[in-house]
Amino acid sequence: MQIRDLPYPDPGEPDVRSGLRFLIWLGRGQLGGQFKALAWGMVHFVSVMALPYGVGFAVQAVVDRSGTGLALAGGLIAVAAIGIAGGDTMLHRTAVTNWITAAARTQQLLARRTAELGSALTRRVAAGEVVAVSTGDVEKIGWFVEAVSRFLAAALTIVVVCAALLVYQPALGVLVAIGVPVLALGVLPLLPRATRLADVQRDKAGKATELASDTVAGLRVLRGIGGEELFLTRYRRASQEVRKAAVRSARMWSVITALQVLLPGLLLIAVVWHGIGLVGNGRIEIGELVTVYSAVMLLTYPLRHFEEIAMAYSFSRPSARRAARVLALKRATGGAEGTSDATPSGDLYDPATGLLAPAGELTAVVCGDPDAAGRLAERLGGHPAEPEGQPSVLLGGVALDELPLDAARAAVLVQDKDPVLLSGTLAELLDVPASGAVAADAALTAAECGDVLDALAQASLDGDAWSATVTERGRSLSGGQRQRLALARSLVADPEVLVLDEPTSAVDSHTEARIAGGVRALRSGRTTVVFTSSPLLLDRADRVVLVHDDTVAAVGAHRELLHSEPRYRAVVTRETEDEQLALNGSKHRNGSGGGALEAVEATRTTDVGIGIGIDIEETA
Repeated sequence: MQIRDLPYPDPGEPDVRSGLRFLIWLGRGQLGGQFKALAWGMVHFVSVMALPYGVGFAVQAVVDRSGTGLALAGGLIAVAAIGIAGGDTMLHRTAVTNWITAAARTQQLLARRTAELGSALTRRVAAGEVVAVSTGDVEKIGWFVEAVSRFLAAALTIVVVCAALLVYQPALGVLVAIGVPVLALGVLPLLPRATRLADVQRDKAGKATELASDTVAGLRVLRGIGGEELFLTRYRRASQEVRKAAVRSARMWSVITALQVLLPGLLLIAVVWHGIGLVGNGRIEIGELVTVYSAVMLLTYPLRHFEEIAMAYSFSRPSARRAARVLALKRATGGAEGTSDATPSGDLYDPATGLLAPAGELTAVVCGDPDAAGRLAERLGGHPAEPEGQPSVLLGGVALDELPLDAARAAVLVQDKDPVLLSGTLAELLDVPASGAVAADAALTAAECGDVLDALAQASLDGDAWSATVTERGRSLSGGQRQRLALARSLVADPEVLVLDEPTSAVDSHTEARIAGGVRALRSGRTTVVFTSSPLLLDRADRVVLVHDDTVAAVGAHRELLHSEPRYRAVVTRETEDEQLALNGSKHRNGSGGGALEAVEATRTTDVGIGIGIDIEETA
């Protein structure tokens, strides 16, 4: 695999049982590149270690006054220099290729998983963690994958050099063969603690990144309530914890680095001390001592890669663990993936809660728990939340979980309560996969986006709203404008089933009433499910479903449920428990209680709007 061949047509199915298994899977997936880097690494390191032999031969040739020996030594040094230059160049090239390839494969996997899960991803993993994995963590993972081949080349070179010294000069070769393993393994007892400190640093850095992402995303809201200083204080505290953890980790690695310098120095002193004695006794030549001395001195170069692989593993292991945790999240399926790409149609039914949304009707769902509403909306989109094992949502009797992902998404579109607007022009924003039955102008009108178009036209240089740039997440727009623009985008898509989670929570009541009428008219004959507690939307629905404790508790029209279901009335009117008790007491004292109940409800009607469903004239 070359860099020009990226991205992969298929990055494969990763082993995400642990961070280490994921790293092994990445390395195994590019064995060709690893073997190339290993081969060029051997050329480079062996050429480096050949220099001492050339220098030793040259010194001995000078002592023996041998011109031929000096010429041979010069030729050996020249060949070694060519091998060093060529091997280092190609080693760097292949190693960087391995690094970029591993990082690109990981990013592809993350992008594929993000696209597969959609909004369900951030319900299971913090958005900041996903950002940390897809940015800094992929670099750490790629570093370890590309460092493995260099480490293996360095280790094999050390074995070859030790064996060559044993053959070349056994008296000193034995000392080197014993000392080098001690050098390589001398820092091993310190690695577990260094690894733990690196893990702590990465975990704290990940949490700080999550906090920073959440703070930036909610900065407009924080400024509105004066809470930005509180979050900035939290981030300062988190960043200081990261700094302290990094200092502790750096101290340990500095000790390891110092030992990597100290231990070879002690071996070098031992070799020189023993070698001088051997030269004095006439057991070895001066050139042989120079050769062994130079070889031991240069062995510190490949030995550094033992420290590098330890650091790379220590820093990449928590990164790989986080990546594996994200990649392990899958779209739950109730069976084998379907083979038909046909979009199913019919009633939408959730066996887990008993929720039924008849085909072609506008169904409103009321949940007292907003989190439960979000989980149910996610289930209706074919992404069951935890716990897994629940029956799949059925569309026209077909399980969404068993459909191919593209077919499931073409059938059901879920708009989250906090939809994201990507940067680009308005025309690009509304250029989404769609049936073609709904024009963009009609969708914008139904979503009451007239003021949004005016604001974009004023911000545009040519006064054309369609060519105006919508900034990332629509930060230049108000919360209500962003929400309405996202609603228009969903309406343009015109899916078989449209699921809206609190689509009008950020708009005023007058605009909300017009949006309710516009959505109902535009989605006439199409299945629409709206999660809301707004009386204005509920009064426009064909049927209203109350979900309590993850189970359908009541079904009917808005006005009927308002009279007959206290739990529904408590959610829609924000009625407190004390108010319910007061109403029940009044009802008991007045027999049927109709007059007192109607009077209280009529009063509340004037407060929350005509959509509650009890007209003042009726209660007069």
